[in-house]
Amino acid sequence: MRWLRRSGRPRAARGVSAACAAALLALAGCGAPGHGAQPHRPRATHSAAPVWNTRPGSLAAVGDSITRGFDACGLLSDCPAVSWSTGTDASVDSLAVRLLGAAGARKHSWNAARSGARMADLPAQMAEVAPHRPALVTVLAGANDACRPSVSGMTQVAAFRASFTAALRRLRAASPSSQVYVASVPDLRRLWSQGRANPLGREVWKLGICASMLKDASNAGPAATRRRQAVYDRVVAYNGVLRDVCGRDPRCRYDGGAVFDYRFSAALLSPWDWFHPGRPGQGKLAEIAYTRVTAARAAP
Repeated sequence: MRWLRRSGRPRAARGVSAACAAALLALAGCGAPGHGAQPHRPRATHSAAPVWNTRPGSLAAVGDSITRGFDACGLLSDCPAVSWSTGTDASVDSLAVRLLGAAGARKHSWNAARSGARMADLPAQMAEVAPHRPALVTVLAGANDACRPSVSGMTQVAAFRASFTAALRRLRAASPSSQVYVASVPDLRRLWSQGRANPLGREVWKLGICASMLKDASNAGPAATRRRQAVYDRVVAYNGVLRDVCGRDPRCRYDGGAVFDYRFSAALLSPWDWFHPGRPGQGKLAEIAYTRVTAARAAP
């Protein structure tokens, strides 16, 4: 699956230099013993959490076909120019363009996402972008882990967690200061509910697109309902993993479920497959990301 203005610049953390601190301690302890002076012990210090930079100067993207702009410009083809993360198409106004400007987006953004990728592919993608030392890395992946030929083929939650954890570790090993924005996996059941009334959408889905959710789109029987609920529950579990693992990294921001919760309509979907975001959908993803990245505080 491939699916507000500027905050002020964060001030640099202020600290006391080692020389100044030593001088202050020396002055504080200058009383001579026997004259009521008490020895002064330096207070324990704690390193401050890194400050989130709301205006990163470069950007890299990892993920799946959403971030590649698949089926947004034509049938069965990637269109990275309209990517919500790194695209240069003016109609989308990507995250990179919003943060870096059009020229900056062309020079200082990289897209390592791959159509069809699952979470297991993310460590290799992180290894690809890490040498650029991007100030920000965007992550949107996981829908392909739920979109399988059958429910039994969905990625297990433990394996999903292990792959995402490994991806962040791979990035940290090569680029420890990179910030990471993690978008939630979209609500695939809402995708079904928005597209099932369209005859063209139903016909296209019969080709096998996300069969675990979209197979027999008109079937509202108990078995089909249980199948769709199982996919929905798995996506919720994946998003819990993204939230938890990202929450342990002080330079990582999860979107708080913003993409999953967004009440998108069929108008935002690709007119070729009724599955991927079209240009308007890519623009909405960019807007959500920009809001989260430039917010003074992370989403709860």
